Amino acid sequence: MPRYSEQFKRDAVALYENNEDLSLHVASAELGVNRSSLYSWIKQYGTGKRARTKTLRDKAQATTDSERIRQLEKEVSKLREERDILRKAAKYFGRRDTLVIRFQFVYDHRTEYSVKRMCHVLKLNRSSFYKWLNTRENRRLKTCSDALIGARIKTIFDDEHGLYGAKRIAASLNNDSGIRPINHKKVARIMKSMGPNGFSKQRRCITTRRKPGHRVMPDLVGRKFSADRPNHVYVGDITYLPCKGGKNMYLATVIDVYSRKLVGHALADHMRVSLVIEALSHARKVRGSLTGAIFHSDHGSVYTSQAFRDHCAHLGVRQSMGAVGTSADNALAESFNAALKREVLRDRKVFDNPIVCRQEVFRWCIRYNTRRRHFWCNLQAPDDFEALTSATLTQAA
Repeated sequence: MPRYSEQFKRDAVALYENNEDLSLHVASAELGVNRSSLYSWIKQYGTGKRARTKTLRDKAQATTDSERIRQLEKEVSKLREERDILRKAAKYFGRRDTLVIRFQFVYDHRTEYSVKRMCHVLKLNRSSFYKWLNTRENRRLKTCSDALIGARIKTIFDDEHGLYGAKRIAASLNNDSGIRPINHKKVARIMKSMGPNGFSKQRRCITTRRKPGHRVMPDLVGRKFSADRPNHVYVGDITYLPCKGGKNMYLATVIDVYSRKLVGHALADHMRVSLVIEALSHARKVRGSLTGAIFHSDHGSVYTSQAFRDHCAHLGVRQSMGAVGTSADNALAESFNAALKREVLRDRKVFDNPIVCRQEVFRWCIRYNTRRRHFWCNLQAPDDFEALTSATLTQAA
């Protein structure tokens, strides 16, 4: 049997120990020695380096596996927490999902989950949540203030039979002494939360029929619906008031351009010339005299009739008419008619009967002059506007 020197044996062992990918069988084959001999040399001269390397590698692998397991367990716990948060949030929202509700959910569950985690799951900004949290008391005070203002708005709204909008209600609120001024936008916001009031459409009825061959009056107004003094320029029109059974009542009006005051009106179940003559006569009684005043109307046959022209001449009134078929030339009177129907009929399409129609329209016409705030009059009633103007002119004189 061949004999190997001690140095050969040590070199063989070093070769095996320094090559981790070299197995005992392959190493013995490369060295040309018996496998058992190489194994005995390793026991005799080996340093245990390969065994220690293997042990360290096994420990590192075990550590890596343990870390990986802990990481996976952490992710699983994280996913479970997200699932629980989303499940509770879904039940909490109840078909509604708004930013405020999400903030409230985070606040209610802040002791169960971390705020950071809930904000991440619900896609919220933490700074926004804390800002919402820090302003809770201010919001509570604002809610109480809005509730008090809402009660006052409801009182005014009911007193005016649901006819006032945000600007008129704001003007009424600001007239109260000792009350902090309220902007109409705030009133509109509170009214919107309380519920808006709707109105129905109006059916069409033709009331202007020009009689062929009648002379056309000149346009002395030219769509300038303003005057520098009362009892100077008037506008008028006839509008229909629908009643049940297909019947109509007709209202003729005489409106002062200066203050938008309804100076004269007449209501009947016909639209003959006597209706507009009665309305103009009513205006003369209210004003005392109409001498030199201008009366502007459309080209209805009652306004172009000889009888009405003679009546205007008798009262000293100059007639004025706009273009044919152009409602803008008599826009002030048209606007008055639209407001009357909108505020008197409201959610109805017709009046119950002519008697009810007469009573409700008469009441609204009186209220229009004495109580209803008009934007043209700086949110004052026409009577108050004329009284204030008269007092101002008297002091100036």
